[in-house]
Amino acid sequence: MSHVKHSAIHCINPECANSFPQPWGNRFCTSCGAQLELLERYVPLKRLGSGGFAQIYTVWDLVMQVEKVLKVLIEDSPKALELFAQEAEVLCHLEHPGVPQVDVCGDFQVQVSYPRQRVLSCLVMEKIEGLTLEEIQRHYPQGCPQGLIINWLTQAIDILEHLHERNIIHRDIKPSNMMLRSAVFSRGGTRGDQLVLIDFGGVKQFSSGRLRLTVRSTRLFSSGYSPPEQLIGGYVGPQADFYALGRTIIELLTGKNPTELEDAHTGKLEWRHLVTVKPKLADLLDEMVHLDMRSRPANAAIIKRRLQQISIASNTQPIFAQLQGTVQQKINQTISQVSQRINSQNINTSHHHNTYPITQFVSQASGHITNAVNTAITAVSQTIIVTLRGIRDVAIAVFSIILSMLLASIGATLGTIIGFLIAYQTRLGTGLSQFIQNRFAAVIPNTVDIAGAEILLFIAAGLGTTWGLTTAGAFGQKRQYISASVTSIIGYGLGWLALQLLTSNSQGEGIMGLILIAVSCSTLGLGFKSHKIVYAVTTAFGTALSFAILIYFGFFPIENFALPMEPIVSNLPLKIIFFTLAGILTTLFLALSHYVIVPGLKALGWR
Repeated sequence: MSHVKHSAIHCINPECANSFPQPWGNRFCTSCGAQLELLERYVPLKRLGSGGFAQIYTVWDLVMQVEKVLKVLIEDSPKALELFAQEAEVLCHLEHPGVPQVDVCGDFQVQVSYPRQRVLSCLVMEKIEGLTLEEIQRHYPQGCPQGLIINWLTQAIDILEHLHERNIIHRDIKPSNMMLRSAVFSRGGTRGDQLVLIDFGGVKQFSSGRLRLTVRSTRLFSSGYSPPEQLIGGYVGPQADFYALGRTIIELLTGKNPTELEDAHTGKLEWRHLVTVKPKLADLLDEMVHLDMRSRPANAAIIKRRLQQISIASNTQPIFAQLQGTVQQKINQTISQVSQRINSQNINTSHHHNTYPITQFVSQASGHITNAVNTAITAVSQTIIVTLRGIRDVAIAVFSIILSMLLASIGATLGTIIGFLIAYQTRLGTGLSQFIQNRFAAVIPNTVDIAGAEILLFIAAGLGTTWGLTTAGAFGQKRQYISASVTSIIGYGLGWLALQLLTSNSQGEGIMGLILIAVSCSTLGLGFKSHKIVYAVTTAFGTALSFAILIYFGFFPIENFALPMEPIVSNLPLKIIFFTLAGILTTLFLALSHYVIVPGLKALGWR
């Protein structure tokens, strides 16, 4: 500690005429009389610079015997006092390795009397050893490597998630306000360093999710980084931090300030042509810096998920690159040893023999071998990556299909049972049955033998099946429960009517009509992004054909399927089996459409 104990002391009075150097051991300034030993614990060593309304010092903690950072407010305006108190309040309640930690007694005030009476607000926090990303960027004038960028962005999002969960936004993210806990920086050696977000002088705490900035808070704006809504004094929220962070990352990637990349007419950043970057990462950054805050990611969790996907896709590359480098190193060592032996033998044998052609041959051979090995390793690595991705995709698809089948089966079973209870155990079923017998006598043959209330059973079974498929959401469809319910009611209602009309000719025809109408209509409401007709037609005809095969070979009894169940429940198991099997077959043909037919049509140009 000798270098500390013999250091000079700095007076924190901003109006002191001889603030430095003060003798070590003095408790009061010899020039202005201000306290030098703050709280009898902190001794200011030197001034690091200015930050907004404050002066920054390094201090020696006499209790902990370590250096820390002291922030002293030198502006005494109400706005400055409010912001400083706000920063202290926020930092004292944050616990994250990416946020500077404030001492338990680190928020205090010091009175000075020369040349006037005033109170200086002070804040002591841990000293972050390392470089800012602005300083690190100087090592990469053409832009930082993509691997480092993804690592920094992932850590920054984790910090912002911690802040935003506590209704805090930083509002001043830029390269100079982001540091790495690293005593010495070496090119390519910072992947494991902890990123720290500093300078919380502009933080704001919000409770309603929206915050109104006043015109007087212009000092919080950083040119090139602050979003449009912050510049015009509009509503700001977490998306403001995403905008500033996105622009910071783009600057680190390109080596150019965001103001140099802005389109003069639109204000958008034109940067993708300057660097080679993963398309998914570029898309994410473009969304983060979108001028319309509604088009930016809604929260940090969304960005984290997308970054995880990007990282998973790139984690396998360094393994094969390392293997390639190791193999190439071994080849070079072997060739070097062979060359040395040849040269040694040439020297011992004769000086008259020309041995250069042999050495040249060995050198050329080594080049060809190295190229061949590199090509082979690259091909093998790409094959392995593609295979692993294929296995992963197949596993996800199989799991999704099984989940959809399970939910559709459960929904169909519960729907059939509930529909039976409503149809035959409530007044609604009795009234509906009488209504159908009276109104549809001219349309449906043998109306007297038909239990009209059974339409409720069909509709309930269809709703259960559709809700199960919608909940699974396994085939890229949106979860649109309302539209799915409407089309399901229409489809299974009309399907029941078709069953009654066609059964007079053939039980099989009635079931085929039921399936074609019910499945096609309900599929149209499942919220597929495109090719809805393809999904509907494929699923309806596939399910109907499957039932036709089962009926033809006698695996599904149809003799009593269309007969009313009143007053006994002997046909209920048959109805449950039918609708459950229909749900399973529907799921299988939806999967066939989603994974085979629709991609094939897209490949042929049908968008």
